[in-house]
Amino acid sequence: MHYALAPRTFLFSHYFSTGLRIATGIVGLTFLTYALADLPTAIAVAMGALCTSLMDMPSPLRHKFNEMLAGVLLCSVVALLVSLSSQVEWLLFTVIVLVSFLSSMMVVYGRKAMPLQFAALFVMMLSSEAPSTPLQALRHGALFFAGGAGYMAYAMAVVWILQRRLKQQVLAEALYELAVYTNIKAGCYDVANSLPAQMEKLVREQSVLAERQQASRDLVLRGKPTAGEAVLVQVHYAMIDLYELVLSTHTDYVLLRQHFTAGPILPLLGDLIGKAARDIEAVAYAMTRDQPSRPAVDYRDELRTLEAMLRQLPAGDGDDFDAQATLRATANKIGEVIAMIGRLHAASHASQADRADGDALPMVPHADMTPFLTQQRYSFDMLVANLRWSSPVFRFALRVAMAITVGLVASQWLPYTSHGYWTALTIAVILKPSFSMTRQRRADRLVGTLVGCMITAVILHFVQSPAALIGFLFVATAAAPTFLSIKYRYTAVAASVQALLLIGLTVPHGASVIGERLFDTLLGTLIATVFSRVLPNWEYQNLPRLVDAVLDANRRYIDAAADLLLKRTADDGQYRISRKRFMDSLATLSAALGRMLDEPAGKRRAPDELNRFTVQNYLLVAHMAALRLLLQRYRENLPVREVEAALEGMFAEVRASLGAPAESGPAAPEAQTTWIAEWPGWAPLQRRLRLLRQDAAQVAQGREAIGAVLDQK
Repeated sequence: MHYALAPRTFLFSHYFSTGLRIATGIVGLTFLTYALADLPTAIAVAMGALCTSLMDMPSPLRHKFNEMLAGVLLCSVVALLVSLSSQVEWLLFTVIVLVSFLSSMMVVYGRKAMPLQFAALFVMMLSSEAPSTPLQALRHGALFFAGGAGYMAYAMAVVWILQRRLKQQVLAEALYELAVYTNIKAGCYDVANSLPAQMEKLVREQSVLAERQQASRDLVLRGKPTAGEAVLVQVHYAMIDLYELVLSTHTDYVLLRQHFTAGPILPLLGDLIGKAARDIEAVAYAMTRDQPSRPAVDYRDELRTLEAMLRQLPAGDGDDFDAQATLRATANKIGEVIAMIGRLHAASHASQADRADGDALPMVPHADMTPFLTQQRYSFDMLVANLRWSSPVFRFALRVAMAITVGLVASQWLPYTSHGYWTALTIAVILKPSFSMTRQRRADRLVGTLVGCMITAVILHFVQSPAALIGFLFVATAAAPTFLSIKYRYTAVAASVQALLLIGLTVPHGASVIGERLFDTLLGTLIATVFSRVLPNWEYQNLPRLVDAVLDANRRYIDAAADLLLKRTADDGQYRISRKRFMDSLATLSAALGRMLDEPAGKRRAPDELNRFTVQNYLLVAHMAALRLLLQRYRENLPVREVEAALEGMFAEVRASLGAPAESGPAAPEAQTTWIAEWPGWAPLQRRLRLLRQDAAQVAQGREAIGAVLDQK
């Protein structure tokens, strides 16, 4: 379950704060306008505020300003154009088709443009309801703009005042996901769990974690932090370092399961990691409440038991020796994870005086944070470049335009016409760029509308007081945006209650609207289902490009790791950037795989091969993180020449496996295989390098297997 859906954390999440802020702004502007003017004027202003609120998402202030301003201007223009053409039927339909197509083309700019696409479609439907004279259209457009601009000013002011609080909540969400990720790792030590299935869970959660960490970076690391925000920067860096430690533990489960299945060691390791997950969650929980976190988890009994077990291990050789060395290394990593969680607790309540004593984490380890942050770019050339038949975005835009046109034509034949736009809105809500998203929205919309209609029927039957109905309306208005990105089914329930209560307040005798709402939703769902297979873009069509992107990012990551471990660069900035880009590309491929599994069986390609490919790439990152920590742990008396020779040989083989061109200059020396008794890290280093070579070879084999399956189809 998503952390924000739990009663313990819901009220402190940024989802609830956003919903409350949006409802207060919309309802407040509506009542203020109604107090100064009449109901039609208030409704026009409310429409502007409602459409603009769709762009009110957690973002850096500059990005939020640009996004909301684009929403105000675009939606105001759409409202004006549709209203001006409403008296000429053929012109109105032409404008609707063009707006539907052009607004849907905006998804080429990514996920952040999708609310803007829906906002344009939403205002188009609302503005096409009643014919308007040119003067009425101008008045409607001006009132709509006033509502949008008023809501934008209100939202920007609130977010500016509470921006530290928003950063806290977004950072806490990243910590919650890190706790979930760590808890899945704990399950890897449970032999009752299938290890391949557990690894697939980790890769899926890795995609979510990467998205949450990026949101945290964008808010916490952008610009110079104020004195009050410095603690958040500390916690963010501690979280990233902790993540690398946790990542490095994902390398040795197979060997540990082979040798320690029957004893109590694996359950003990799982308990320790599970406790670490709960400890991380405690930091997130305290942060959502704007409180410093204090260590509340006691690891001492488990650590003492683990230490005693390690002392009692019999002497072994061969595979037994490797397994025992791996077990000790795993125990060391878990100890380092626990110590880093302690630093995370300390960072959450470090004062400025505490940071001055030199014990705290560095404030900005890399001066230029730009490569780590999301850049907001909206190029007109990108839009023009996708105006071609082969573009998935172009085909999606055509699909939406055709479906909405059919929906509006179909609504003309209904026995009621007071709110025929509900059919078209259902189509706009359900039809998404991918079949998987469309399928999920379809189910959520149907169930949510049915439940919302039932709830509204009960409310209208037992409640007649306008004040009480307005109270329910406020709750529905707050709930709709609250659950938009975490549980859309709840948003569909709230949206139905909101629309029906609004009609119940303005048209008290309109009891039949509940049944009409249900029928319009069913009709819109049917049309959207039919058009979801028109000009489709199946996920397998993008697989070769996504797989190649992962391999390219993998090669760049290997090069950056080589530069760092062979001391060709002074710091780990480029390494972190390359790792982030590699994990982002892996998350994109993993998400595409998940969507493909929701598509018809005949449209699925190489799912097993893709699963293995993503897991092997993920393991390669984990091995590299473990290698880096190994060299740090055994840095005392490190034989530099022999270690560098071994690393050079490994990196040369890995590059060759991944298809990278050979580097110019002298050939990489052969990896040393002689035992260096004076340095205890030699044996674990050799094992880690061997595993890295194996994983790189399996990544290459996975790419060939995927290509063979796709070529057969």
